[in-house]
Amino acid sequence: MKLSEQWLREWVNPNINTDELVEQLTMAGLEVDGTEPVAGEFTGVVVGEILSIEQHPDADKLRVCQVAGGDEVVQVVCGAPNARAGIKIPFATVGAKLPTEDGKGFKIKKAKLRGVESHGMLCSQVELAMGEDSDGIWELAADAPTGQDIREYLQLNDTIIEVDLTPNRADCLSVAGIARDTGVLNKLAVTEVEVAAVAASIEDTFPVAVSAKADCPRYVGRVIRNVDVSKPSPLWMQEKLRRAGLRSIDAVVDVTNYVLLELGQPLHAFDLNLLNGGINVRLAEQGEKITLLDGQELALRDDTLVIADQQQAVALAGIMGGAATAVSSNTKDIFLESAFFAPVKIAGRARSYGLHTDSSHRFERGVDYQLQAKACERATQLLLDIVGGEAGPIVELSSEADLPKAAELNLRANRIERVLGLTMERAEVKDILTRLGMAVTDTEQGWKVVAPSWRFDMAIEADLLEELARIYGYNRLPVTKIHAELSLRAKPEAQTELQLMRRQLVANGYQEAITYSFIDPKMHELVCPNDAAVALSNPISADMSVMRTSLWPGLLAAMQHNLNRQQSRVRLFEAGLSFIPDGSELPKQEQMLAGAITGRRHPESWLENGETVDFYDLKGDLEGILSLCDPSGSFEFVRGECDGLHPGQTAEIRRNGENVGYIGAIHPQLQKKLGISQAVYLFQVNVAAISRGEVPAFTELSKYPEVRRDLAVIIDREIEAGAVQKAVKAAAGSDLTNLRLFDIYEGKGIDTKRKSLALGLTFQHSSRTLNEDEVNVCVDQVIKALETQFAATLRN
Repeated sequence: MKLSEQWLREWVNPNINTDELVEQLTMAGLEVDGTEPVAGEFTGVVVGEILSIEQHPDADKLRVCQVAGGDEVVQVVCGAPNARAGIKIPFATVGAKLPTEDGKGFKIKKAKLRGVESHGMLCSQVELAMGEDSDGIWELAADAPTGQDIREYLQLNDTIIEVDLTPNRADCLSVAGIARDTGVLNKLAVTEVEVAAVAASIEDTFPVAVSAKADCPRYVGRVIRNVDVSKPSPLWMQEKLRRAGLRSIDAVVDVTNYVLLELGQPLHAFDLNLLNGGINVRLAEQGEKITLLDGQELALRDDTLVIADQQQAVALAGIMGGAATAVSSNTKDIFLESAFFAPVKIAGRARSYGLHTDSSHRFERGVDYQLQAKACERATQLLLDIVGGEAGPIVELSSEADLPKAAELNLRANRIERVLGLTMERAEVKDILTRLGMAVTDTEQGWKVVAPSWRFDMAIEADLLEELARIYGYNRLPVTKIHAELSLRAKPEAQTELQLMRRQLVANGYQEAITYSFIDPKMHELVCPNDAAVALSNPISADMSVMRTSLWPGLLAAMQHNLNRQQSRVRLFEAGLSFIPDGSELPKQEQMLAGAITGRRHPESWLENGETVDFYDLKGDLEGILSLCDPSGSFEFVRGECDGLHPGQTAEIRRNGENVGYIGAIHPQLQKKLGISQAVYLFQVNVAAISRGEVPAFTELSKYPEVRRDLAVIIDREIEAGAVQKAVKAAAGSDLTNLRLFDIYEGKGIDTKRKSLALGLTFQHSSRTLNEDEVNVCVDQVIKALETQFAATLRN
């Protein structure tokens, strides 16, 4: 926000210079981005008056003016199209020095233009570095005193202060707000503008209804008839607007902008004669159209609040008015609107339509909900003073149940010393909070504080502590050592920390990626087409408008980015939250761990032969993670299906029958749509489900010899090796200490519909040596179980 220092000092004028004021505001949390003079450095420019004007004898675009303003009437050649007799203008006399971009300036001298002498220069705003209007000379007010120095007349010894406010300090998006804080910091009273109720001179009103009361808890309107829009706004108002970064448009618009800057309340004026039937504040109908003041036509959504008459929407509530009812040079009667819109209902609406206005900037952060009538009275008085007219009575509709409630907070005295590190006198605490506009009542432990209507950011005790710190002065807070009773947090031995999993993956050559939780809905549809996603009501951008239900979209986007930049060997992992809608107000959040690999198995070197990764490379890396969590091997991989993965190369990861994740190759169609030309393999597991384990316990090693028997069995090709291993473990008995699948064979000598599995069974007893008969019994049990369950036969 930009504001004039002179304007601020009209409200409160501390005995400090500009630099000290800027530092004070910044240290109080109202960071000043920069300052600049309101005009360039120039001298010798006075208020001039064109007495007469004639066409230049030798140039069609030049005219010869007789100008008063110096010691005598002089002749000036001018090419400005708006030059005419009788107007007051900035006149640079001979010897004047005007500003230039390089800072050196240039001096006005006598000159001849096409043979005609010129004694000076008539200036535009640009030539005085006071604005961007370069279409013609700058026309001053008719009552400007001829000959007076322009710097003195326009009070140009002023500074523009640009304040960069954090979103919570919407109360300072006005001169009144910054003046309040400046007064508190300097212990000065603030000279607020006097706003008296304007007595109605006519009885005219315009019907108003509010259908969306929760969205618009307060609406104030007033009819003003017989205004003269041709009258310009006064120069002092134009200058204050210019110094705040707004250009003058017409008196009605200037007044609404002025009150917005002065008090922080956005207003809007409609041409009353273009409104039909009455005002209704309602939600738009889906697809309803409106043409805005900037000429843009929008098709509205049904969650958009609009101001409508009986025929159409005439304004986007809290954002911008419509062109159909805009004030113009033909306007005679206006309807002045001042409203409070709930911030949560306005937030993001402007951005969703590609808009951002001064009004939306304030409404979505929060406007003082007690200010609407006062702002309307202030604007009415200014309009009557400038454009004349007759004002009707104010019409106000309020829904007290939907208006914000003043925050009531408790502040404990001992928290001040504990958090801020100093002891403040109770009287000083009460003084600071009172000067901030808060109602303070003493309690046994401290104070009960009621925040004023303009402080939307007051919610918890820490907010009050922050106010005390910034007003007392951050630079005055003592430097103290932190004292706290700290205790070691219990670390459950059965829980595997996520950090260990991260380290394991990094050791295997993976790099950790951190992607946004907000993703492109198109990417979500590609990767997780059957998962419902939470759509954001206030997205950062269109391609970040839904919450991710899986980490894969972000990882695949990161992999795609790397592959497009000649990084053909990529190994990525990410640990983050997924957001699953479950019917409640907030989505279910689950910590997930996901990984993705593609390219060569090993980094390029003279040793490796260019082999590319496959499913089992990723499975091996994942099994290393799972073995950290549960070395006993309670995890199993079974054939499964998952969105985004190849139907024939996907495994479901289970633990004690519960699904904990998926692993597999990317689906060929998805791979093609992403423009990836090489195989990609993915996994994703639920961290909470895999990290639960058991406390390790020592088992004494057997000192007796092992006995190994190898079996080769032929089974149907469709039977999973995991199911066979599970059956072997169940049938072999407690002396089976190790089972290893060391070969799978399909081909010559085997039925095309069957396959051979070679299994190594290791037996060992903890307290004695197993004899041949005991081992044979176990092996026979295994063979019988395989024959029964899978129709398996021993391979010769």
